[in-house]
Order: sequence, then structure tokens, then C-alpha cells
Amino acid sequence: MSTFGLDRVLSPRSVALVGGSLRPSSLGLAVLMNLKASGFSGPIAVVNPNYAAIDGEATFRDLKSLPFVPDLLVITAPATAIPGIISDAAAVGVAGAVILSAGLGHGAGSLAETVARTARMHGIRLVGPNCIGVMVPRAKLNASFAAHPPSDGRVALISQSGAVAAAMIAWAAERQLGFSGIVSIGDQLDVDVADLLDYFAQDDHTNAILLYLEAVKDARKFMSAARAAARLKPVIVVKSGRLAQGAKAAATHTGALAGSDAVYDAAFRRAGMLRVYDLRELFDCAELLGRGFVPRGNRLALLTNGGGLAILAVDRLAELGGTPASLTEKTVKRLDQVLPRGWSRANPVDISGDADATRYVSALDALLDDANSDAVLVMNVETAVARTEGIAEAVTQCVRDRRVRKSEVAPLVLAAWTGTDERTATIFETARVPHFPTEDDAVRAFMHLVRYREASIALAATPPSIASMFAPETAAARRVIAQALSEGRGWLDPVEIVALFKAYDIPIVPTVVARDADDAPDKAAPFLARGLAVAVKVFSRDISHKSDVGGVILGLRTGESVAEATRAVLSRARSARPDAILQGVTIQPMIERRAARELILGIADDPTFGPVIVFGRGGTAVEVINDKALALPPLDMNLARDLVGRTRVSRLLAAYRDVAAVPAGAVPLTVVKLAQMVADIPEVAELDINPLLADETGVLALDARVAIRKPPRLFAGQTRLAVRPYPSQWEGELALRDGSCVVVRPLRPEDEPMVESFFSRVTAEDLRLRFFQAMRNFSHTFIARLTQLDYARAMAFAALDPSTGAMMGAVQLHSDSLYENAEYAVLLQSDLKGKGLGWALMQLLIHYAKSEGLKRLSGEVLAENTTMLSMCRELGFTAATEPGDHRIVNVVLDLSLRIAGALGTDILIRRKRDQSGVTATTR
Repeated sequence: MSTFGLDRVLSPRSVALVGGSLRPSSLGLAVLMNLKASGFSGPIAVVNPNYAAIDGEATFRDLKSLPFVPDLLVITAPATAIPGIISDAAAVGVAGAVILSAGLGHGAGSLAETVARTARMHGIRLVGPNCIGVMVPRAKLNASFAAHPPSDGRVALISQSGAVAAAMIAWAAERQLGFSGIVSIGDQLDVDVADLLDYFAQDDHTNAILLYLEAVKDARKFMSAARAAARLKPVIVVKSGRLAQGAKAAATHTGALAGSDAVYDAAFRRAGMLRVYDLRELFDCAELLGRGFVPRGNRLALLTNGGGLAILAVDRLAELGGTPASLTEKTVKRLDQVLPRGWSRANPVDISGDADATRYVSALDALLDDANSDAVLVMNVETAVARTEGIAEAVTQCVRDRRVRKSEVAPLVLAAWTGTDERTATIFETARVPHFPTEDDAVRAFMHLVRYREASIALAATPPSIASMFAPETAAARRVIAQALSEGRGWLDPVEIVALFKAYDIPIVPTVVARDADDAPDKAAPFLARGLAVAVKVFSRDISHKSDVGGVILGLRTGESVAEATRAVLSRARSARPDAILQGVTIQPMIERRAARELILGIADDPTFGPVIVFGRGGTAVEVINDKALALPPLDMNLARDLVGRTRVSRLLAAYRDVAAVPAGAVPLTVVKLAQMVADIPEVAELDINPLLADETGVLALDARVAIRKPPRLFAGQTRLAVRPYPSQWEGELALRDGSCVVVRPLRPEDEPMVESFFSRVTAEDLRLRFFQAMRNFSHTFIARLTQLDYARAMAFAALDPSTGAMMGAVQLHSDSLYENAEYAVLLQSDLKGKGLGWALMQLLIHYAKSEGLKRLSGEVLAENTTMLSMCRELGFTAATEPGDHRIVNVVLDLSLRIAGALGTDILIRRKRDQSGVTATTR
């Protein structure tokens, strides 16, 4: 149900505690004391028929006896009583409940199922069960049994563990860090991680979101929410169970490499979330991001009174991919004037062990003015010469002074005070200067911020178009798969694999089939005539591992040796597997590429996130080497380059010594092709290319295995991919009133230049009517949000001139988190209005919305935009003036009604059902 009703759960006007108790150690009493101590301004009631009063609060027998209808229930009653409590809550109209109790069970027939069903029928939001509760300091709400009350701040915490939430609260209290909200979600009977990501992403009081995760229940919902949230603010996640492996035995090398935690890591990366690996790192990220600190880049200047400490910091910085800032000549000269002779004259700036507060401030001032620095780490080792508290006070005052000068954008300042006591820590906390107990912690925290910044930039990057590089023959590939499935097979044979790869333009070694020893020499002759040795392999759809039955012989150079080898492998196979049906042998030329790098590329199937692309170093020792990276399909060239670049073997793709470089785009493009294959053909369950050779001529698959199966039945618009791919089935043409046609298709991430050019052809007045304000300059970030769509939640159709490909107009919708209501917008090139293009695009959008199961389509229109209002009324929209603002008219279309204009499945004159054109991807 996503964000529906969460406002009344996280910011309730009234609260009722069901299950309070007088026992000092009881859960109910602890929650009641927290509710009262938080200063909640609304009414609080206690429901318990066994007591007349609890902690001075009169009790009520049941919910129906309350003098008010509570927005929020906090339930600490025994599990067996909870179904009845939720039924009573539905009867009186309660909005939500936090169930702290455990023991409701799981699955069919459980108490949990009964509770969830009742709540869903009546629109009651449930947090829990088996959780520590909900805390929203700004609303003065502490509906939990946490030991410490959190203070108000701008960091949201979502935790699947109550213990982790409690630990974060205790830590934050020491650091004077506050929270915009803390939700312990427990068993996620209703409200889950995705719902809360959606909520806090749109919360104006939240700067960053911290997430403690154990498992994802709904991968598609989670990915949509995470990708949306990470585009708006930092999302930092720590996940437990990193060493747990998937339960299913892997049938391919790629399956063996795709451990469950590696898949989660790929999902976090795709969403743009910042992953950390323990609570200490999570705390450090909260320290920085919670205060809104983000560096300009990865260049770090270090200021210290201890050289050894600085060397350790530089080592860690280099290890994590950061860069020690190079001081400008101007800065060095300035430091010469304020530091003793013999200072390091380079970064790190070692000002020696006798440095006092004045020396620290003089050096820090110079470093903060250095344009080559993105952040400054100030380190101090306590000595008997200078008072460490005094140095901390001077450093923090220097930072304060810089912040006062609003015209200056100074680098981020971090502190690492070895042996910090409570008084020194308070100095840094009061000044809002992030501080850490060691140089290692400080450098790691800085690099987390750098990673976040880089991820934010990557999320908004416009990928290159692959239209001129790649045009899959999807229909041909599907015929190959369909034939194999019709015969009841779970694996493609070598000839079918060659046909599949040809359809997706993935180079693979030619393969021919010979029936027997008499046929084999003739089939091998074309290869032998070119001076190539050949390999003979037994061909049987019943034998997966040919070498296990002695079914492979290599290095054959004559027709006679090919015939002899054929007899030998067939004889061995019959002896080892008398049950197997032998189709003959396959003959392949042996490829000798001296400088080729052996890679592995494949598709694994994860039980949570579905298909996963695996890339790394290949060969026979692939699992032992374990040099791999994973990504969730579909992929564009930017994402594919990132995948390849995360492996060690990627360094070998460049030129070295006398070895020529692999063409820059060859490997990433092959990755994109494979990712598109799995997006187009859900029957491909697993796939292994090992080795994939790469050299200066490009790539070549030497061996491949492909597992196939009938995919599970999916509803319209669904996909087994965690990230919904580009919906190429909505490509086609629209007819206009004058009989002409325009090309129409969903927008792609690489369409940014086309959209920017389109805006230049729209008048300022039309832009004002569309965006409700004067618009002339459109930033990269703005256009990226229009083109880089999460097709699971949004859609935008572009109308293109058939002759030039120029964009003529667009229509878009964004659904709410319930996927019931969607808001629409439409914009046309100004000189094309009146030709029926807007009408046709709106009809297409309505048809799309209906096919997706949306219930309503709505929009806001300026009252002066009479043309749009007239079209909306013709299409069946109702119109009502916005209360309190007569300039705006709200238009709503009930999609269950018949729509004007005779909409039908043929609204697109030509559907590209076989997807034979280029199918782009989604970010």
C-alpha cells in the first residue's frame, strides 16, 4: 500500500495504547512512559480491561469505549488477542497500528494472515509485528520501548532490527545527532522498507535515510522505491548476512559466482544507494550526511601534529580510491610564512608535535583557501606542550567563521582527535564539526561521502545511444527457444546456442554437426582448408558435461584424424551413457589468439532479484580466482562499463607491453547485448559464456551453455526483472486528424539531447502553461528526470517526425505509490498545435493507463489554459477548481468508464510486437 495512511501513523493526532500494564518490567508500561515523556500534545488513551488506571492514566475496557477515535494504536497485547483488536480498530475507524508483540506466526492460517487481511480490507496501516516501535521527535511521538529518547534532526532510520534501532538512538544521543523519524519494521506484515523509503524520500524534514536491512521481500517494489529515493537524497544501507549463500545449487559457473550478498550489492549499486558494512560505518555516514555535508570531490588535505598518523591516513586514502590534495604554490608560500622552518612543504601538512592553537588555525585557514582541496582532515595527537581542548576550540571557531561568510564555499572539515575525551567531543558537537576517534574512521567516512557523490552523478548521467551498434533479431531468437521448450528440453544444444547468439550479434565460434565418422571429414573440410585445427565433441542433448564422458578431442588437422576422433568420442559416450541419445558430433575450429584475455559473462537467476548479469575473469579456475562483478539487467553502456570496470581483469583489457588493447566498447557492448537478451526472452533461465575471448579484434565466445524454462505466469506489464525494462511493445505510429502519421515510442534515457532541442521549439507562453512558471533554461538534472524513467512507476511517450526523427510532442504520467492514481502532463511543439497530436497522445496515454490497471488519471491545469480544459472535457475528465486557488483546475478521469474517442487495442497503428528494432534500456 506504500505511503497511503503513513502520515497519520508517523504524525498522529491521537494515540491509544492497547495492552498497558502495571508491572515494572512490562512492555506496555515502558511504552506508556515513553509516550508521556515525549510530550505528545494529542490525547493518549490506555485500553486494558484488567486495570482501572496505569501510571496515573485511566484505562478503557475496549476501543469502542474510547471518547475519541485514535489515529494510531500501539499494541503490546498477547498475540492471540491481536486479531480481535484489529477488528475493533476497523469498526471504529483507526488509521494505523504499531504491533510490538511477537508470536503471530507466518503464512497461511496464522494469526498474522488474519490480522493482515482485516487491516487490508479496512485500509489500516500496520507497522510490525515484533518491532521496537515508531519514534518521530518532531511530532513528539515515542511509540516504542527504546531506552533513550531520540532528539529531533534530519536523518530518518528504517531498521528491520529493533536492537539496531536502539543502538543507533544511543549512539546519536552521544553525538547530539537527531532523527526526523525512526521506524522499526519487524516482520513487515504491511508497512515495509519500500513504503518508508517512499515516505521519507518526500519528507521535507529528512536530509538522509539510514537503512538496516536483513532481507527484501518484494524486489521490484524495493528497487522502484530505492531508485526514486536515492535520486532525491542520500540512502545509506547496511545489510546483515553477507556471507550467506543462496540455497539453490548452481548449474553454471555464473550461478556459482552470484552469491546472494553479491546480488544485494548489485541491487544497492543500481539503485544508487550507499552501502556500508557495519554499524560503525553507518554511524559515521550519519555523522556526515545527517548534517548535510557533501565534499566537492575526492581530494583530501591533511593537517596534523604527528607525521606517522598522517602517513597512515594517506595510505588508507589511497587504498580506498581517494586522492591526497596537491597544494598550490600559493598555499605553500602562505604556509611558509606561518609555519616553522622544516615543515613538510607538501600534503600532509605536518606542523610538528609542538603545534599550538595559533599554528593550527593559521595552517587550516590556508588549506581552506586552496582550490585543489575538497576537504580538510585536521588531526591531533595530545602532547604535554599544547592543550588539546584549546586546539579543538580554535579549529571549530575557524570553521564557524568560514560558515558565516556565506559567499564562500569552503571545503568540508573533518577532525580526528586521538584520545578525545567528553569535553573535547562536546566542542566538536556544538560546532557541528564531524569528528572521529581515529584517522582511519575519518578517511573512511570521507570516502563514503565521495562514493555517494559519484553515485549521484552516475545516476543522472546520460547514456550513449546504441541504436547504430545493436539491432537484435528477437523473433528469430524466440523461435529457437520455443522449439527447444516444445521438445521438453531444459538446455539448448550447441547449434541452437549459435543461432541464439547470432540473433543478438554475440560472436561465437562456428559450429557444424556431423552424423557419424563418414560425415565428419566433409563437415570439417572448410576449416581444415584454412589451416585451422578442429575440435570434435559428442553431440547429445542428454549429456551436459562432455568431458566427463571423454567426449572431447582437440587439435585435429586432417580428415582421417577427424573421422577417427568421431568414432572414438561416440564409442566412449555410448559406453559411459548408454541411456543417452546421440545426435552425432559437433565440429568447431580451434581458435588461437595469443594475446586474448579469458573472460566469463553470463546470467544467473537469483530467488529475490531475478536475473543477474555476471562478468569477470574466465577460464577453468573461474571460481578459485573469483574476480567478478554483478549487475541487474537491463543495462545501458554506462552501466555496462561500470560493471566491467569493477573487476581486476578489466585492467588487462588495456594495452600493456606488446599486447594491443581490446577495443574500448567491445566488452561493454557484449554485456548490453546479453542483458537485452534476458530482458526480451524470459525463458532464458541461466547462461554461461566461458571463456569469452577478448583481444584487439573484439570478442569471441568459445563455449557457452544456456538453460531454458517456461517463465512463471505474469500479469500484464510485469517482468521477472527487478528493474522493469524499456517497454518496446509500445513503439508504433499514431494517426492524426489529417490522415498523417507520427512515430511514437516511450522516452529513453539517451533522449536527453532530443528533449532539450524540443524545448527550444516551444514558446515561453506554452512552457509557462505546462510548468506553471516561466521556464527557459533546462538543466541536465531536470531533463534527466524526464528521460530516465522507472517504467514501473512512470511513462512518457514521445511523438517523432517520421522524416527527421525530431520530437514533436510528449505526454507523461507518474503513478502514486498505490499504483491507483496517476498524474499526467502533455506538451507539444508550439507550431504543431491544432493538428490533433495532443488528442492522439492523450488517447494513447489513457489506453496505457488502463492496460496498467490504473484507476484514475488526474492533472492540474491553469484555468486560463482553455484549450487543454476543453480537450479534457471531451475525453471525459471531470473538472473542479482547486479550493483556495482559483487559478488551478483539477481534472480527473475515471478509467473504469468508457473513454471518448473509441479507444482500442489498435490505437497504435503498428505495434513492433517482435521487438525487431533497437530496444533501449532503463536506468
